Amino acid sequence: MLAKRFSTKGVVVLACLLLFSFAFDAQAQRRARKSKNTQTQPVQDPQADIYGGIEWRSIGPFRGGRASSVTGVVGKPQVFYMGATGGGVWKTDNGGNTWKNISDGYFGGSIGAVAVSESDTKVIYVGQGEETVRGNVSSGFEGMWKSTDGGETWQNIGLDKGMHVGRIKIHPKNPDVVWVAVMGDLYKSSDTRGVYKTTDGGKNWRRVLFANADAGAVDISLDPSNPDFMMASTWRVRRTPYSLTSGGEGSGLWRSKDGGENWENVMDKRGMPKGPIGISGVSISPVNANTIYAIIEANKGGVYKSTDGGETWRNTNSDRALRQRAWYYSRIYADTQDEDRVYVLNVGYHTSNDGGRTFNRRNAPHGDHHDLWIAPEDNKRLGIADDGGAQVSYNAGNSWSTYNNQPTAQFYRVTTDNAFPYRIYGAQQDNSTVRIDHRSFGFAITEDNWESTAGGESAHIAPNPDNPDIVYGGSYGGFLTRVDHDKGINRNINAWPDNPMGHGAEDYKYRFQWNFPIFFSPHDSKKLYTTSNQVHLSTNEGQSWEIISPDLTRAEPDKLGKSGGPITYDDTSVEYYATIFAATESPYEEGLIWAGSDDGLVHVTRDGGKNWENVTSPDMPKYLMINSIDADPFVKGGAYIAGTQYKMGDYEPYLYRTKDYGKTWTKITTGIPSTYFTRVLRADPERQGLLYAGTERGMFVSFDDGASWKPLQMNLPIVPITDLAIKDNNLIAATQGRSFWMIDDLTILHQLSDEVAAKSVHLFKPMDAYRLGGGGGRFGRGGGNNTADLLYGKNKPAGPMIYYNLKDEVAKGTKVAIEIYGKEGELIKSFRQTPKKGLNMFNWNMRYDNAEGFEGLIMWAASIRGPGPLAPSGTYTAKLIVGDEEQETQFTLLRDPRYPSTDADIQAQFDFLIKVRDKVTETHVAIKDIRSTREQMNDLMDKIRGDDRYKEVIDAGKALLEKMKVIEEALYQTKNRSGQDPLNFPIRLNNKLAALLGVSGGGEWRPTAQSETVRRELTQQIDNELEKLRQIMSNDLPDFNNLVKQKSVDAIIIKKKKSKTETDTSTSPDN
Repeated sequence: MLAKRFSTKGVVVLACLLLFSFAFDAQAQRRARKSKNTQTQPVQDPQADIYGGIEWRSIGPFRGGRASSVTGVVGKPQVFYMGATGGGVWKTDNGGNTWKNISDGYFGGSIGAVAVSESDTKVIYVGQGEETVRGNVSSGFEGMWKSTDGGETWQNIGLDKGMHVGRIKIHPKNPDVVWVAVMGDLYKSSDTRGVYKTTDGGKNWRRVLFANADAGAVDISLDPSNPDFMMASTWRVRRTPYSLTSGGEGSGLWRSKDGGENWENVMDKRGMPKGPIGISGVSISPVNANTIYAIIEANKGGVYKSTDGGETWRNTNSDRALRQRAWYYSRIYADTQDEDRVYVLNVGYHTSNDGGRTFNRRNAPHGDHHDLWIAPEDNKRLGIADDGGAQVSYNAGNSWSTYNNQPTAQFYRVTTDNAFPYRIYGAQQDNSTVRIDHRSFGFAITEDNWESTAGGESAHIAPNPDNPDIVYGGSYGGFLTRVDHDKGINRNINAWPDNPMGHGAEDYKYRFQWNFPIFFSPHDSKKLYTTSNQVHLSTNEGQSWEIISPDLTRAEPDKLGKSGGPITYDDTSVEYYATIFAATESPYEEGLIWAGSDDGLVHVTRDGGKNWENVTSPDMPKYLMINSIDADPFVKGGAYIAGTQYKMGDYEPYLYRTKDYGKTWTKITTGIPSTYFTRVLRADPERQGLLYAGTERGMFVSFDDGASWKPLQMNLPIVPITDLAIKDNNLIAATQGRSFWMIDDLTILHQLSDEVAAKSVHLFKPMDAYRLGGGGGRFGRGGGNNTADLLYGKNKPAGPMIYYNLKDEVAKGTKVAIEIYGKEGELIKSFRQTPKKGLNMFNWNMRYDNAEGFEGLIMWAASIRGPGPLAPSGTYTAKLIVGDEEQETQFTLLRDPRYPSTDADIQAQFDFLIKVRDKVTETHVAIKDIRSTREQMNDLMDKIRGDDRYKEVIDAGKALLEKMKVIEEALYQTKNRSGQDPLNFPIRLNNKLAALLGVSGGGEWRPTAQSETVRRELTQQIDNELEKLRQIMSNDLPDFNNLVKQKSVDAIIIKKKKSKTETDTSTSPDN
């Protein structure tokens, strides 16, 4: 989708703080699943056993990315499946209200086709590798997958060299008979292309149609009444780093009358277009198999129709709205119940009710449509796949479900700003740019926590370091905008505003790639850089630009022409070549700028652009696309490079390091599999030699400066990693199909060593924590069972995350606890743990106990059911107890920098709240004492009531009860029975005082003078009543007891209060 969108929105959601404690599984997927390519931690690697327990967090946004395939299920109107072009397979069982990933743990990445058997709806076939072969296309490396239990489990069934699967068709009566359209390698000739058939459910495959080594099969249609009658299309398509060609020898439309055993090319039939043929879509009418529709890319292309089973054809419609950008669309679908109704997919989707002669454009929630499913038994029930995911309709497309419930966004790059809390930025393919809070103040990260920002779908984004509400973003064609979110205004500041649309790179003065870099100098926030084939610098917010480099590319003329053809050309700058694709100024050395081109050159300047040196290594592939450059934080003149060759059919990883300004380079890819090509490498700024690499099929980490690599996958789905950013000891990953994911605490990796791994027990030093709210649940991964799991990103928990490692399982009965001590060494609380072997994490919510309540307590705007006062800023101690072993570490609670308050202000607030809490507790204990005393007295008096011998006791008891009743009713509104009773019965002293917890407990503010005055006044009034009660308990009650004894009646017993120092986190309601 070609789109540029700008909007500003944002709402902060507040929610209560929660506390939770849990242990991680090193392979924390939804189930314990494995495939032949599933990444596992290295054997006998104690360090990996520890960091394998760290968890990635999915933050969203939940806005669908491109989907290539969708299918419903016959007889199950609520069930649909979607194949995302980077995000795996998803299922809805509620008509599109929520979607759940069902492939995680088995496979992921790009999906080309999904099909469900009509005769056994538990049988599902999936083909990897999308058919929508746009510039950021991802291939499939494992071929075909099959499920026989509705997607609960999966088995790989071969065709792993297929790379791209355009269509799957299942025999309507036999789920073991399947035909697959295999497109093959997009970047080089391949003899694995064609239509494949299995008759044993995928155990064995035979190729039954092969056009040539450059033309693969892209579509299949069959007659549901006679599946021996089939149509298929083949397509010659090739991508290079600088071109896309669609059409030529091998492209065609084919017919089989014997279940695909033999095929006839029908392009020579009467009525078919002549000349070069490109992509074709085909559909046999389920109502009448003699009626066949096709959409054909040709000079005289369009919709073609046969009414005699493919013997003759006629062009019924050549409207370009149906066939524009043919390589990206060209899908056609005959209605399941109306022979004259047919659908054609393109930017919009189009319907005809007159056999394909005329069409009306329709719109789904998103544009750029790629697949359609029409229920055989109900042609009003539809599923559509497009650049925004999948949507469902039950009224023939008059309304559709949303795509804002699918965390399948494809992001090119990721960066962060300096706001607090900081935001994450990226450009979503087929949609707008996004800036999203890395954490929220509520229970989750919702749509209120993100908004569009500068630039378009292909952007690099650069927030102003000094003012994060000013953001710069790019888009294709050299488009560059400046957005001021605070003022709600934007401005175009293209470095060269000559729109290149439709032209080849050779026609453009400056070659700006689809995804061209934009970045600020880390040393001077007035310096804004962008790159074409040269480096551009602005020091006045884009008002003017200065060229500070020569052409830093190879600029070979034969690679600068138009893209597309031989039928349809397509120039959007995706294929613009000989551009600077990665560039950065070193944060550690001013004026040191690195630039890498997409045609294989690396340059460096050490004087801010006055002089440039070509430092390309002769050992690098000549045309290596330099995808990322990162400066070495510890070695002057050091840098790291990640490059790709996949657009040349080479899927190997290419990572390099230099320690001498590029004079020499070392390849550093040991441990990364040979088909996991690399897009990004980042160096951790806190630990020398700690590196992170994002590949096409997952994450890797190195502790030895790249000499060896290990998986860092954990619960991260198998998905292309396009970029990485490190901020505040967090690691953020941009994915091509699963939105943004992040690790909240890299300090575990900073502290990890062989010595640590050898210890039986180790308590890691926690990261300091801000006094902020946050989430407490384990949701937001797009794969859980709760509604929240499927709609919202997972929020960072409030408070410090305290990690500890147990080398072995602890013996049954062994005490394991974490104790939190305050700034003066006082014990705040002890939390019993139920840990597992390996890495465990306990999250303290920073809260003290709340005031004590009593049964039936009802108060207005003064709930004490949740956690108590927030601990003040300062240094705290965490102690881990495992049996007889104890370990301690410290952490700091930090002020919320949004507030102007000082530590003294926060301490005053805390002291105030503790005073209120303790006085409320004292009040409620008194009320419970009154009620306990009343209960015992009433029990006694009921026994002796009516006996004149005890009249004196009864009269004394009544008087005593009346005294206590007056006190109780002064302290608490005893008439309250339901939540809104306080509107009818005025609140009493306990409620008035407890309400100050809310009045003065929000934010970080010193209590107001009037709050302090009210507290003192209410406290004095409460103390007056408590003193009355003390007098009763000290004098009146003993007198009553003595009277009872004189009359030979049992005395009254006051129950003692239990200590709350020890808390078991397995049962505590605050957990």
